[in-house]
Amino acid sequence: MIAFIENAHFAVTLAMFGLIWMVQIVHYPMFSLVGVNEFPKYASCHQRNISLVVMPLMTVEAVTGAFLVVLYPERITFCIAMLALVLIWGSTFLIQVPLHRKLAKGFDARNHELLVRTNWIRTILWSFRSFLLLLP
Repeated sequence: MIAFIENAHFAVTLAMFGLIWMVQIVHYPMFSLVGVNEFPKYASCHQRNISLVVMPLMTVEAVTGAFLVVLYPERITFCIAMLALVLIWGSTFLIQVPLHRKLAKGFDARNHELLVRTNWIRTILWSFRSFLLLLP
């Protein structure tokens, strides 16, 4: 059972690592290519659909990460990885989600730029987590 939790945690972290890089490099920059009239509908659709993919992964990552910290409190890598995950969740719900909500009302170049720029927080942290979890 413990091996399953470790493997599930590592798998969802790697999935989020790949997903966040795709979003950062490909998806978010293309927001500016959507027409102004179509953007609110596009942004709302994006929020709904990306949440269907991201929220289950983030939830499994958080639950399995918490289990690993409880099971192995002496493994500093799990503790540091969990701290990074707390920062990711904070960034997501305090920065990126509000920016998405603003963009859903209409495209704004400043909010778009802030979204792309602040998403580097999550991109770097998920990258860090992925490499950290590779350590023995």
